[in-house]
Amino acid sequence: MIKKRNSKRKPTRASRSKSSSRSRTKSGIDLKNTVSTRAARPSVLQYIPWSSVPLEDLTPLLQRHFVVGQEIMLARVLMKKGCIVPEHSHHNEQLTYILEGALKFWIDGKEIVVHAGETLCIPANMPHKAEALEDTVDLDVFNPPRADWINKTDQYLRGKK
Repeated sequence: MIKKRNSKRKPTRASRSKSSSRSRTKSGIDLKNTVSTRAARPSVLQYIPWSSVPLEDLTPLLQRHFVVGQEIMLARVLMKKGCIVPEHSHHNEQLTYILEGALKFWIDGKEIVVHAGETLCIPANMPHKAEALEDTVDLDVFNPPRADWINKTDQYLRGKK
């Protein structure tokens, strides 16, 4: 004999509370505005031509556009020669693949030049800086997706406005 589950489940503590204090972690991160809350959504197949994703102008030398999946983000970043990405770090693991051009990275006490056809894997929380040695197109993969990019709170990239 198979028993039916009671369809009227008692709400959990998390579902009962909608207060902002309960949606914050001990570090003060607002869970409602982070990408990690996306995990509750079902996966959806997406076909996205880059031409359909608007380019975002961050500085006169830096543009990007990105697509976001369930637990991953792919960004196409266009940098003019001389573009500097200031030193920063993030909790996201990052893979950078250079399609065209070259980027010089300052990372972990080293200078590393990554050319077209080469990849750099940057661990989470590792400070890094980059400079475009020539006009460059790179693909950056992040896990989890960059909430600061999605929410447009990445002031280190946006220059002075």
